[in-house]
Amino acid sequence: MGMFVRTSAAIVVAWLTLFEGFLGLAKGSDFNYKEALTKSLIFLEAQRSGKLPANNRLPWRGDSGLQDGKEENVDLVGGYYDAGDNVKYGLPMAFTVTTLAWSAIFYESELKAAGELDNVRDAIKWGTDYFLKAYPKKNLLYVQVGDPVQDHMCWVRPENMETPRTVLKIDDKNPGTEIAAETSAAMASSSIAFRGVNRTYARRLLNKAKLLFDFANSRKGTFDGECPFYCSFSGYNDELLWAATWLYKATRKPRYLNYIQEETMSASVAEFSWDLKYAAAEIILSQFYFEGEKSLEAFKNNADSFICSNLPDSPYHQIYITPGGMIHLRDGANTQYVTGTAHLFSVYSDILARFNQKIVCGDKQFDPDHLMAFAKQQMDYLLGKNPEGRSYMVGFGNNPPTQAHHRGASIPKLPEGSTVSCAMSFVYWFNRREANPNELTGAFVGGPDRNDNFDDHRWDSSKTEPCTYVNSLSIGVLSKLAMQPLA
Repeated sequence: MGMFVRTSAAIVVAWLTLFEGFLGLAKGSDFNYKEALTKSLIFLEAQRSGKLPANNRLPWRGDSGLQDGKEENVDLVGGYYDAGDNVKYGLPMAFTVTTLAWSAIFYESELKAAGELDNVRDAIKWGTDYFLKAYPKKNLLYVQVGDPVQDHMCWVRPENMETPRTVLKIDDKNPGTEIAAETSAAMASSSIAFRGVNRTYARRLLNKAKLLFDFANSRKGTFDGECPFYCSFSGYNDELLWAATWLYKATRKPRYLNYIQEETMSASVAEFSWDLKYAAAEIILSQFYFEGEKSLEAFKNNADSFICSNLPDSPYHQIYITPGGMIHLRDGANTQYVTGTAHLFSVYSDILARFNQKIVCGDKQFDPDHLMAFAKQQMDYLLGKNPEGRSYMVGFGNNPPTQAHHRGASIPKLPEGSTVSCAMSFVYWFNRREANPNELTGAFVGGPDRNDNFDDHRWDSSKTEPCTYVNSLSIGVLSKLAMQPLA
C-alpha cells in the first residue's frame, strides 16, 4: 500500500432478449454492469490469504500465509491482503467487510437477481472467519500480520514470501479504538447479512460485535501501529458512531440508540473512506429518522450536507471534480472516493425514494433520480466514459490497465520451492515495462490524477495500485445498475 493512501428500489430485470444475451446493459449506456460486478468480486478473491478453496477462480493464485500467527501461538491464517503488497491490515480489512455486508443487506434482491449474492456472502465470510480467529478472547484483538517495511523491500508473490510475518495486537494496555470499533461494525453488519441463511453463525458474529464495541468504547485510544500506511487521521469518534449504528441496526436495542443520541458526535463532512465514516453512518441513521425517530434529525441534516458538498450543481459544492467529471480528493487510491461516493449516493437515493423525500441545498432541490444519476456518472467514468476513453478496471472494457501495482499479478508462478532474492525481485518483475503475466481481473486501480491523466506503469502506485475497499464499495451500486430496466 502506498504511504500516502489515507482519508478516507431498483427494478429487477428477469428476462432480456436473446439478442442481448446477458443481464447488465443499462439504459443509455454501453457498459455491461453485470460483467463489472462479477469481475469486481473476482478481484477480492485475488486478495485472499490462507488456504484457498477448491472453487478458486484465479489459477495463478495459490495458498499463502499458512503460518500466520505462529509467532504468537495463534491461528491467523486467512483474511485479505489489502492492496498490492502482502500485509494483512486490520482496519482496511474490516472496512472492506463492513461495506460488503452493507451491499449484501441493502441490495440483496439485486445481487440475487445478478447471480452474485452467494459470491458476496463468500467474500464476507472469508473476512469474518478471520476476525473470529483474530478475536480469541475479551479485550484482545490481533490487528496486523506482516512487517510492511520489510514487505515493501521485497517484490514477491505471497505464495513465495519469506519476509517476517510480524503480528500486532491491541489489548487493555495497548488500545486501538478505531480498529476495534471497525471490526465490531464488520461483525454486526455481517450478522445481518447471514441472519437469513445461517442464524447460528450470525448470532456468533453479533455477540463478538457487542464485546468488541464495549472494548473499543471502554479502552479509548488510537493505535498507531499501522502507520505510516494506515494512520487514522480522523480519530476514533466516527468509528464509534459507525459501530453503534450497525449494532442498533442489528439489534434495535435502545442501548445503542441512546449511545448514538447521547455519547457520539455527528459531523458535517464531504468525504467517505476507510478512515472517515461519518457520512455513511448518518445516511443509515437517516432511514431511522424517516421511519419516525426524530431525535436523529441532526444526523439526517449532515447526511444531506454530504450530498450538497459533492453534487457539482449544488450551491454548497466543495469537492474537486476533474475536467472529465471524476471526484478527486487526493492522489493514492483516489478511486475509493469515487466508488464510496457512488455507493452513498445510490443508497441514499433509494432511501429518499422510499420516503418520497428530496435533498435541499440552498435554493435548489435534488430528487432521488438526480442523486442516482451522479452515482452512475462516477461509475461510468471508471468503466470508460472519461477523457482517456479507457477503463480503470483490469480486464474490463476498452484499454484497461495491464500493469497493476500488485505483486501476485506481476510475477509468473514460480516452481515449487523457489527462493527469491528481494534485491533482484525489483529488477526481474517490478521494473519490467511489460504487461503483468497474470490478469488481476476486476481490480479498480488508483486511477487518474486531478487532470484526468493516467500512466499505466507498475511503479506509479498512486495510479495503478488496487485496494480491496475500492472494490467493496462498488458492489452495491454495480448491482443496482446491472438490474436497471432497458430502454
